[in-house]
Amino acid sequence: MPGLGVNIDHVATIRQARQTVEPDPVWAASLAELGGADGITIHLREDRRHIQDRDVRVLRDTVQVKLNLEMATAEEIVQIALRTKPEQVTLVPEKRQEITTEGGLDVVGNRKRISEVARQLQDAGIEVSLFIDPEPRQIEASAEIGVSAIELHTGCYAEATSSAEQAAELQKLQQAGVLAIKQGLLLHMGHGLTYRNVIPVAKINGTCELNIGHSIIARAVLVGLERAVREMKQLISV
Repeated sequence: MPGLGVNIDHVATIRQARQTVEPDPVWAASLAELGGADGITIHLREDRRHIQDRDVRVLRDTVQVKLNLEMATAEEIVQIALRTKPEQVTLVPEKRQEITTEGGLDVVGNRKRISEVARQLQDAGIEVSLFIDPEPRQIEASAEIGVSAIELHTGCYAEATSSAEQAAELQKLQQAGVLAIKQGLLLHMGHGLTYRNVIPVAKINGTCELNIGHSIIARAVLVGLERAVREMKQLISV
């Protein structure tokens, strides 16, 4: 059964919409843990559109499960990660104009910088995962860099508009998962996963972590965060 990492960025999005102090993502993390979250995921973006530096510091001190910090390879953010030392960093691509992350890292094309950052983080005792598309060359490059895990971008699967297209995208994820495990990488999945589409992904052999944010927070608006997390945990316990 894969672990569930709950991304609480959108709790901070609501707070930042009014530039106020609530809702506090620190409260959200506590409720997510009560609901059974195995990890808390946050993305400290360069433009600070949702999660703030203070959130990273306080969550590092209060979260009792694994804290997973998503981040670009910008030097300022790298230094924050080195100071706060979350259990895991997931390196992701980042564009200022995007609404959400649009695709995986190009590890092949940016191997030098990604290798440098991964080495710095690992030397500080932080596990490193790379958020990549389910492509063999990206998986192989990730393994060559020496990170411990990859997170396969599930966006194409989640956005498929027909059952045939969804089945094809699921097969890509399955095949990529087999290759990742052969390369000695831990297998994570995330992006666009919902209560309606998560079960087939949760069943992919070797998947040890699912990172889900928007769908859980959207449900939490109606039923509460603790219940929303618990319901997702039940779905992926297959």
